[in-house]
Amino acid sequence: MFKIVSRFSGPSVGHIGESCSLIGSAKFHVANGALCQKSAVKSPATDLPEMPPCDFKPVEYKDLSKERMMEIRRQNCHPMTMKVTYYKKPVFIHQGHMQWLWDVDGKRYLDLFAGVATVSVGHCHPKVTAAAEKQLRRLWHTTNIYVYPTLHEYCEKLASFFPDPLKVVYLTNSGSEANDLAMLMARLHTGNYDIITFRGSYHGGSPQTMGLTSNAAYKYPVANGLGCTNTMCPDVFRGPWGGSHCRDSPVQTIRECGCAQGHCMANEHYIGQLKETLVTSVPSRIAAFFGEPIQGVGGAVQYPKNYLKEAYRLVRERGGICIADEVQTGFGRTGSHYWGFQGHDVIPDMVTMAKGIANGFPMGAVVTTPEIAASFGKGVHFNTFGGNPVACAIASSVLDTIKEDGAQQISHDVGTYLLTELAKFRDKYEIIGDVRGKGLQIGVEMVKDKASRDPLSPEAMSEIFEDVKDMGVLIGKGGLYGQTFRIKPPMCITREDADFFLAVFDKSVHNYMIHHL
Repeated sequence: MFKIVSRFSGPSVGHIGESCSLIGSAKFHVANGALCQKSAVKSPATDLPEMPPCDFKPVEYKDLSKERMMEIRRQNCHPMTMKVTYYKKPVFIHQGHMQWLWDVDGKRYLDLFAGVATVSVGHCHPKVTAAAEKQLRRLWHTTNIYVYPTLHEYCEKLASFFPDPLKVVYLTNSGSEANDLAMLMARLHTGNYDIITFRGSYHGGSPQTMGLTSNAAYKYPVANGLGCTNTMCPDVFRGPWGGSHCRDSPVQTIRECGCAQGHCMANEHYIGQLKETLVTSVPSRIAAFFGEPIQGVGGAVQYPKNYLKEAYRLVRERGGICIADEVQTGFGRTGSHYWGFQGHDVIPDMVTMAKGIANGFPMGAVVTTPEIAASFGKGVHFNTFGGNPVACAIASSVLDTIKEDGAQQISHDVGTYLLTELAKFRDKYEIIGDVRGKGLQIGVEMVKDKASRDPLSPEAMSEIFEDVKDMGVLIGKGGLYGQTFRIKPPMCITREDADFFLAVFDKSVHNYMIHHL
């Protein structure tokens, strides 16, 4: 139970407790145990969860007004900027420190989305900031046509985090660039063209990677991504098959499972769908298979434990290479392993990464084998900014900081706590269908009801989403229907932060239930 307070404390607002817990659709319990009908409640409690303290003081904001920023956003920024703006009342961010963000009015937010799983060790982390400042005073930019220490020091350090034979590094500026390059390398190396990805996947927005991405919201009605085929995603919650022992997560689905020990019928069915794709939709020889170890934009979707192992075997039998997209799962975020593919007990032929690689500084990378890299020598590929000295200095500091701060262990410990506590909300609320993920890569899938598993409406999602933000927490959304809340914070959050979010999320879902059910 959370304590009840009735006062506000500056930009950090007061803490509620569990005033009411909804069960079913129209009834809920109050703290004294009495059962109330929905009609008996006129409005939710005004008491709000109390934000954990923070000693950091942001500088006072004195720049553009909010009105002027929105005017420029509408007139001078591409219309897509307005289309992707989160919230009906946008958040105007001014400054960040570790897991915290401040808006232009001085309100503090707990950032549980990290710029889309990108701020890996914390906003403006002192160690990383110091590395950036040091390099900026020495050399801002030169390119691969010259030999400079930061590039080589970083490539050697990054390669040391991979098993053999994944030891060759090519640096880019983004995840889309990395995946685009991986497509080209796979086709050159194998001499084949077709590439397979999962439905619901997101691998970038460039003309080539748009074919890998399997979500209509990111598609345009122009020719793109030729040679890309999407196969059924082995989603054990929303897909046709799944049970209560399928995935590598502290929380399983509530679907019944009658499989014998060590046997997974759902996995067999989903592998059967991949086999069908291989015999119907692509040539007998293929170039590659792309797979996120846990789908990111798709909503933290997880597969049966042995799926990737079997899929890799099938792909390699047909001449293809296996590519792990670690843009969102890499650098310790899953907690149990440094790379998401390690949780599946596989070694890919190529790994792509970006986002958390440099804590928000634009950077990406492809890591592959010497053999595959050699095939790329058939032409010249030059990237002006890839391996930029400042990017390399920052990324190198990120690798050190993850180790020094114990960020991977934080991901495991706090992430497991969040998952297990969120699972209790799934049992408590009819509209929470699934809780899943590993470490600090978490998804909460919202549904109209558990029986149908139909996605909760966009309007309902927005209402809860906005309420969470108004109480001081920033999270994300994902899934094919925008039905999954995404929780992917900087890997420096504390158990106290987790408790604050849990109180906020509980109250937000509770508020929605009171008003609509």
